[in-house]
Amino acid sequence: MADTKAAPPLAAPRTAGAGSARTVLLRRARELALVPALLVLLILGAIVNDSFLTERNLISILGASAALAMVVLAESLILITGKIDLSLESVVGIAPAIGALLVLPTAESGWGTEWAAPLALVAVLVVGGIIGAFNGILVVKFKLNAFIVTLAMLIVLRGLLVGATKGKTLFGMPDSFFTLATSTFLNVPMSVWLAAVCFAVAGFVLKYHRVGRALYAIGGNQEAARAAGIRVDRMLLGVSIVAGVLASVGGIMQTGYVGAISANQGNNMIFTVMAAAVIGGISLDGGKGTMFGALTGVLLLGVVQNLLTLAQVPSFWIQAIYGGIILVALMIARVTTGRAQD
Repeated sequence: MADTKAAPPLAAPRTAGAGSARTVLLRRARELALVPALLVLLILGAIVNDSFLTERNLISILGASAALAMVVLAESLILITGKIDLSLESVVGIAPAIGALLVLPTAESGWGTEWAAPLALVAVLVVGGIIGAFNGILVVKFKLNAFIVTLAMLIVLRGLLVGATKGKTLFGMPDSFFTLATSTFLNVPMSVWLAAVCFAVAGFVLKYHRVGRALYAIGGNQEAARAAGIRVDRMLLGVSIVAGVLASVGGIMQTGYVGAISANQGNNMIFTVMAAAVIGGISLDGGKGTMFGALTGVLLLGVVQNLLTLAQVPSFWIQAIYGGIILVALMIARVTTGRAQD
């Protein structure tokens, strides 16, 4: 008798599994795509300029990128939850400025309160947290659009910074305001070490802790996350506060790197922040992205800016190049995800 047993239906599951594996590989490739790009830029830099690969220049790239890294970390956490915060660049300016005004005497354009430096630095962090909490309340409790709210806050804080400093550049702060940028460990500024630790902690939490899984769930589908028992409002508010504090730390780093606080500190920084996050694989739709990808985005932009600076390229061309990088990253994201972006 002929064997009439039907073959098991394996074709469909294999196809589905292959499709899922392909999607995972594409996402992983996007996260790691910047690594070979970084290597190519390093080789190109060595060819173009003899001083590019020197220890001094490489450390300079890291030191110049530390403040940006903190703000990118803050923005990445917000983006993963499906929201956006444009006001972080203004926090970089207003938070350390308030700390400086609290510590400086009236003769040096301060408020004359002359707080102790440690207390003033704590005030910097508190200001960042308060701004983040205010944004979070408007977005989470009052259900206002995050883009519009944070855009408005960006403008408000920018005006407050100019008004508080009277348009002047603040000098003469205690050495502790500059310590992160001026003190070193193994010849590398402490600001770089702190940024590395913050990225490592955030990466660990996102990958292994329930809080990280909750953030991805919220960014993927907020209502489904709520139905699963995740306290969505509390998580969104908490992330907003943490982002504000991280941005204020970035402001302290920027102050130490520059050696002063100008009335336009942080202006236009958000464009570079968004560029680094997007090319690093952080999805604008929420629920996707890793801290490793965001960090490579920061390093790539830092290397690009250093190369262009060594080549004496005007700053406005650097901004144009950043814009082009964002567009290319968005097109790559469209291809790798196979999904239209809202």
